[in-house]
Amino acid sequence: AGMKFLLQYVGCFFAFFSAGFLIISTWTDCWMVNADDSLEVSTKCRGLWWECVTNVFDGIQTCDEYDSIYAEHSVKLVLTRAMMITADILSGLGFLFLVLGLDCVKFLPDEPLIKLRICLVSGVLLLLAGLPGITGSVWYAVDVYVERSSLLFHNVFLGIQYKFGWSCWLGMAGSLGCFLSGSLLTCCMYLFRETSSGRFHSAYSLRKGYSSAATVVTNVHLPPSQTATSKMYAVDTRV
Repeated sequence: AGMKFLLQYVGCFFAFFSAGFLIISTWTDCWMVNADDSLEVSTKCRGLWWECVTNVFDGIQTCDEYDSIYAEHSVKLVLTRAMMITADILSGLGFLFLVLGLDCVKFLPDEPLIKLRICLVSGVLLLLAGLPGITGSVWYAVDVYVERSSLLFHNVFLGIQYKFGWSCWLGMAGSLGCFLSGSLLTCCMYLFRETSSGRFHSAYSLRKGYSSAATVVTNVHLPPSQTATSKMYAVDTRV
């Protein structure tokens, strides 16, 4: 039981921070940052939804949102948006299911098998969340790196060059955390399934045997010559 609680709490810890990292990564503005910041008087960051410029002297930041979602955008931007939003939804649902499946939460306290299945469903959702999260963030980072390397290889200077920033790193960390917590909840928690199932069946058999014994004892006190009405009356008077 102690190991089961520990796995639940460790999985909940990683699931909470992983879902938070993915959500923060999706809605922050530093997926790309200018690589030559030592020569610039401002730091330029690009996110999935807007681009921000911060003056290095006074710290004033100005942000420009991209065009409407229906406007034409690059395939990299559109697919990364879709994958990160999907990862946010799945990781959020996985964390909520995990909270309901914790043994310390007063939800279905008499149904250990159902709570265990809720934890398993949470693990599957977190594993599914890690897949689009790591795909979107790594693909975005590789695309930025390849674009910058190709410009340097061909000696092309466009005034500013980008490298992937902390938002992209945060998306990778959140995705790896989802994989870790999902693995703990699916692989390790599955080991406790037989134990919980055995306890459930033994408790059910004990209640069933007690009910059968009570029925036999009740019938023993009833003479066989009594009619159905007199039997019902005798049982009611005993109650």
